Amino acid sequence: MPWKEKTIEKLYWSIGEVAEQLGVNTSLIRYWEKEFGNLKPKRTGKGDRLYTKKEIEQLQRIQHLVKEKGFTLQGAREQLRKAEQVEEVATLDVEQLRNRLLDLRSKLVALRSSSTEKP
Repeated sequence: MPWKEKTIEKLYWSIGEVAEQLGVNTSLIRYWEKEFGNLKPKRTGKGDRLYTKKEIEQLQRIQHLVKEKGFTLQGAREQLRKAEQVEEVATLDVEQLRNRLLDLRSKLVALRSSSTEKP
């Protein structure tokens, strides 16, 4: 049996490594971090930022929306929010989704009946 070399993937990347990977300045990454509140990299004791693979993917999505698609920062925020909602719904199983829809329906019925009952 041939020997397989183990590959060890990094858990964290520095802001410089991420900037190089994305082809942007570190200041732009810090700016996006302020503008998009869901980017919260881990910090070292010295305060250096450490990014996970998931956070890098988020930065890539932001870069794609802003730089390639031409979205404003607000538009990019809305697109990311919509994508998160779709991902959230996609992860729910059918029973959870059914229960959630039934709950929303009961709330809507209650709201409609309270708005038709005028004092």
